[in-house]
Amino acid sequence: MPTALEPIELPDWAWERAEVRQALRSRDVGAVFRHVQQYAGASQSRIATATGMTQARVNEIINKRREVSRLDVYERIADGLHMPDDARHLLGLAAGREKRSGGAAFDLAAFPEVVRVYAAQSSAREEIQQQARQAAELDVLAVRGLGLIGLNDSLLRACLPREQGGKGLRIRVLLLDPDSDALTQRAAEIGESTEALAGGVRLAEARLRELAGSCDIGVYRYRMLPTWRLIRTDSTMFVSAFDAGWEGHESATYKVMETPHGPLYRGFRRMFEAIVDGAQRTV
Repeated sequence: MPTALEPIELPDWAWERAEVRQALRSRDVGAVFRHVQQYAGASQSRIATATGMTQARVNEIINKRREVSRLDVYERIADGLHMPDDARHLLGLAAGREKRSGGAAFDLAAFPEVVRVYAAQSSAREEIQQQARQAAELDVLAVRGLGLIGLNDSLLRACLPREQGGKGLRIRVLLLDPDSDALTQRAAEIGESTEALAGGVRLAEARLRELAGSCDIGVYRYRMLPTWRLIRTDSTMFVSAFDAGWEGHESATYKVMETPHGPLYRGFRRMFEAIVDGAQRTV
């Protein structure tokens, strides 16, 4: 029989269940505790000990007579329940202690801007779409943008207003100039003809022009060799990279949040604005 001092460990699959993820996303700590009871067999006493609370307080939270609102309490709960980083991110917290490639430990909490790392864009799809549906501003830095926003089945298209006079969403899309030397170089890097890549950019521009009646959209052509691929939804960015033989959607994707003093979000935002200033607007 587990004692109150025994650590609480949920199986990995429990953190992936839809109802657990929803409880984390909505910061419903009472629901989280109930799932911990269900999937780890933990008593209120064990939860209390693990999270630094009294059993009476845990009981109040479980029975919806008290809510959690303080960040330090969320941190204590996450640590006490040994939440994996994915679960911590859903709760709005930075990752826990991780390992560098050399084996030395570092604390990602010291870098609170980077709140999650996805292996590729496909892993971040649901999160990006959720952010886009709620956004007042959407910025995209891409090469041709068809898979991001140009086509009907692209990542962001279904998240945008579809009717004339829709919500006041401001969209800016930066695409690689189809007549630039940089596009020719990029086409060679990915083994595609210049004509095909340039045609993709022009198709994306034509499809984005269709959105002009439902939102405030601006489409721009830039002429530098693409390095970073950005999706910004208000104060959240999803950042990946282009490289020779490497498409942006294949890159690891970093979720970066705006913080008062963090350099990454500010730096990428500044870079985007500088590219817009030097680009040619086509839509």
